[in-house]
Amino acid sequence: MPHVSNRVTLIDHPMVQHKLAIMRSVHTGTKQFRELVRELALFEGYEATRDFPLEDIDVETPICETVCKRIAGRKVAIIPILRAGLGMVDGMLELIPSARVGHLGMYRDEVTHEPHPYYAKFPADIDQRICLIVDPMLATGGSAVDAIQSLRAEGVRDIRLLVLVAAPEGIEAVLASDPDVRIFTCAIDEGLNEAAYIVPGLGDAGDRIFGTK
Repeated sequence: MPHVSNRVTLIDHPMVQHKLAIMRSVHTGTKQFRELVRELALFEGYEATRDFPLEDIDVETPICETVCKRIAGRKVAIIPILRAGLGMVDGMLELIPSARVGHLGMYRDEVTHEPHPYYAKFPADIDQRICLIVDPMLATGGSAVDAIQSLRAEGVRDIRLLVLVAAPEGIEAVLASDPDVRIFTCAIDEGLNEAAYIVPGLGDAGDRIFGTK
């Protein structure tokens, strides 16, 4: 699993690459696409939580008492960027069932490609949690930057952005906007086309997840 930089992790496990190839295909239907988004979110979750802080806990097994480890502190909040980010939530919750889930709603202006926020709802103790922002695509980076700034304004210290496919332009924008945020992605693609879609990309992830157009 190579690190593109000290704040960008490319998850190139063979099964990730295999599943991503299926997702990219225009012939992959809504049901399978949705399932693959969930599965890849689970893969990413493993890597994004690899360095979570632990604390000791006493456990009584059927054989004896022992000391085990558990996640320390207030744990985790998953923050999907609506609507496509919702497709990654179930996979993340399979890994972290006790996580709280906040929501950030944004839509993209089709002319300027700028994000416009319209909804935000976070757990009351969001500033005490590690926040995992999830969104399948990191294109221009506008939505991700706004999401990160919203969480910083709430006092969140540890923010990690989980995407399935990223454009170099989006990565650069996110890293430039915040000195501490970390990015996890399954692919770094060639770049953006004139409509600000990732090339080769996946198409519109939200439409493919929910079967809309």
